[in-house]
Amino acid sequence: MKKSLLTLLALFTVISLQAQETGSVLIKNATVVTITNGELENTDVLIRDGKITRIGENLSAPRGVETIDATGKYLSPGIIDAHSHLNTVSTNESRNPVTAEVTMEESVNPNDIAIYRAIAGGTTSIHLMHGSANVIGGQGETLKLRYGASQDGMRMANAPRTIKFALGENPTRVHGQGSGIHPRTRMSVEQVIREHFDMAIDYKRNREEYLTAKTTYDRRKRGVPPVPVAQNLRLEVLSDIIDGEILVHCHSYRADEILMLMRVFNDYGVKNYTFQHANEAFKVAPELAKNGAHTSIFADWWAYKFEVYYSTAYNATILNENGVINSINSDSDELIRHLNHETGKTIRYGQTSVEDALKMITINPAIQLGIEDRVGSIEEGKDGDVVIWSGHPISIYSKVEQTYIDGKKYFDLNEDPADMRISVNPGQDYETASFSSEILAGRHVDACMEDTFILFEGTNHSHE
Repeated sequence: MKKSLLTLLALFTVISLQAQETGSVLIKNATVVTITNGELENTDVLIRDGKITRIGENLSAPRGVETIDATGKYLSPGIIDAHSHLNTVSTNESRNPVTAEVTMEESVNPNDIAIYRAIAGGTTSIHLMHGSANVIGGQGETLKLRYGASQDGMRMANAPRTIKFALGENPTRVHGQGSGIHPRTRMSVEQVIREHFDMAIDYKRNREEYLTAKTTYDRRKRGVPPVPVAQNLRLEVLSDIIDGEILVHCHSYRADEILMLMRVFNDYGVKNYTFQHANEAFKVAPELAKNGAHTSIFADWWAYKFEVYYSTAYNATILNENGVINSINSDSDELIRHLNHETGKTIRYGQTSVEDALKMITINPAIQLGIEDRVGSIEEGKDGDVVIWSGHPISIYSKVEQTYIDGKKYFDLNEDPADMRISVNPGQDYETASFSSEILAGRHVDACMEDTFILFEGTNHSHE
């Protein structure tokens, strides 16, 4: 009898491991917070081969698929952070105000322990971006937090291309103050964008005319060969922005500069853009809605330097009530671990509905990244990126119990090894304890301006 039980246990273990490898799991009897279809009590969700295939009651697990009993628990889609520097290798290429050709593709550290902590907070996808040193920085990467995967393994396949712009103090400090070149003022930031868009338009026209003439010449082998127009990767990226092939995410704070960029984008036909930070966006909420612009903001973080002195904890609520698609982001390795609490502040301050608050960390950032057809809600056909909570995701008392990405379990509170946790031991020496505290704080000193402070040696610098 004992031998039979051991055999069954071994078989069950093998089956479970196989299911884990294939990204298949049946989660039963949960209160499913779908985001797009309300909350469904006592509901099962079947994920097969990484995709949500069925949502309903009394579902049976196919052969080899593990069953998780989530009775009394809540199931939500994974949280998406639209603004993160979580695992960058380097953040700013700050020696030119426009560096559209560089990308975060080569700057992904898949081994950063912060990834695991973010998963433990229910975050499953991030938008990894450059900093804010440049008016037009570099191209971002949309990642799934598949902790333990390679650089390529973390990338969200076929996610739309994105790029980071930056307005205001940071690019003017880095270039006008730090390098002695434009932009030195806010109005020169607009000048940089316009002159580079004009260059991109000229380049595209000249390049296409050259390629057409070259094709004709190569075919006929007669006449004078056309004068080459060399390929320019920076201008090609800028041209793609104008053509709508790249989503713009722009670091910004003040209402005047937000209006400025919308005017510029209207002049060049640029659509589908998101203002990041956007502390004064509430002042121009109707204009944002009219232009179809999105915002991704902090819940209640401001006044850490002069240009962000003016904001309000009602920012998200005002934007939401004016019809602006808004998300709550972290821009922090610490805040990313409890974005559910951050978006809960919109309920406390502005009486935003629970449904709309949860959208700000799920489907809304997915829309801003162009991945809403795959993640951001629990719907059949979407990716199996889900989180099991001990209580309602908005509750301050709720804990993440399990996190799945593509149907594979990446975090389990009950299996969390002790070495994944960091605690400050009163018996530690000062240096070790300080190191631990810095990690727990989770935020590098001014992540958006990382790699740039060498330009300001001997001067004071403020955060962000």
